[in-house]
Amino acid sequence: MSPLGPGGVATVWIVALLATGGVLMRPFRAPEAVWACAGAVLLVGLRLIPLPDAARAVLKGGDVYLFLIGMMLLSEVARREGLFDWIAAYAVRMAKGSPRRLFLLIYSVGVMVTAFMSNDATAVVLTPAVFAAARKARIEPMPYLFACAMIANAASFVLPISNPANLVLYGDHTPQLAHWLASFALASTAAIVVTYLGLRWTEGRKLETRCATEVEHPPLSDGGRTALAGLALTVAALLATSALDRPLGLPTAIMGTLTMTIVALRERRLPIAALAGVSWSVLPLVAGLFVIVEALGRTGLIDSLARALRQAVLSNPTGAAWAAGGAIAFGSNLTNNLPAGLVASAALAQAHAPQGVSDAMLIGVDLGPNLSITGSLATILWLIAIRREGENAGFWRFLRLGAIVMPPALVLALAARLWLA
Repeated sequence: MSPLGPGGVATVWIVALLATGGVLMRPFRAPEAVWACAGAVLLVGLRLIPLPDAARAVLKGGDVYLFLIGMMLLSEVARREGLFDWIAAYAVRMAKGSPRRLFLLIYSVGVMVTAFMSNDATAVVLTPAVFAAARKARIEPMPYLFACAMIANAASFVLPISNPANLVLYGDHTPQLAHWLASFALASTAAIVVTYLGLRWTEGRKLETRCATEVEHPPLSDGGRTALAGLALTVAALLATSALDRPLGLPTAIMGTLTMTIVALRERRLPIAALAGVSWSVLPLVAGLFVIVEALGRTGLIDSLARALRQAVLSNPTGAAWAAGGAIAFGSNLTNNLPAGLVASAALAQAHAPQGVSDAMLIGVDLGPNLSITGSLATILWLIAIRREGENAGFWRFLRLGAIVMPPALVLALAARLWLA
């Protein structure tokens, strides 16, 4: 029974739906963070969630905030020091005039960046480099930018560190690396391959214009080399931290801050410009979503989900896994997959669900957000990144693409985990 009463429960859901709609549609072109924070503040103001509970919900995202800060600092330093332009020129030369080869190259690099640095890194770090490559190749950038967005989610369960949502869902019960690979290697491969084929089918006609082959490739500056070293060391730090089963946020924030500081000291200037270029609004957006989900938990949502999951498992464990994976995949697009992962984690703990159900829900949390533009934090970061470059992808445009690409990838990934593994 919810402590809020019927009226309170209804009000929480109304506020949550309005806030989510604001994040999705951005009325008056207000940033996504405005709507998430407005919903959180309204819930506290109406006393539907006590202020201490709201504060604890915000603090739950501490590791995510640190991770994002580190990645955004690394990306901004790399952008300002010309690293992305340097990488872009190299990629265009390797493509040798073929847009399809360039597309495959970008997609493959996206798989590696997502797997070893996280899907948020693909959105924040790779997207500007891809835009720079398209500009140098003098081709339409959106097919290549869509590849960044889709692979950021499709490859996000290759490793535990590939998506912060993995750590949110499993909490302190993340499977060991060997068990993780045994569970998800085939499913990840299926998601990556099917997503690539879906993108090639939908965007194929836009990959017919021949790329430029002669592009200027200036040497990398000292600041660019420092940024590249910072990114490489961050990858090593994340792998080591993951192997030790420790939170990823603090080492990422340290590496980002250290890289920015070294570049500033070498150039004898304050890092004010780099700090000003970071999209800080992402942090209150995530915090607001955590508060909204905490309030939804007070409506009895988690208890209801846990009971339904427990009954489904007793009736048909495999069917329960399919249903849970599909439900969380589509549900993540309503609230964003980070808070959806929190709800799923709590429901799984209460239901004492078997590993197959947990794994299916993780696939849904990671891959499902390829349906809509606000399904995952990585996609929101991607959207912010392309807007900075003068491009945009509306909600309906992304949904039309996602409705073709995501469902078959989800079905085959779940099948690979539940039937073929």
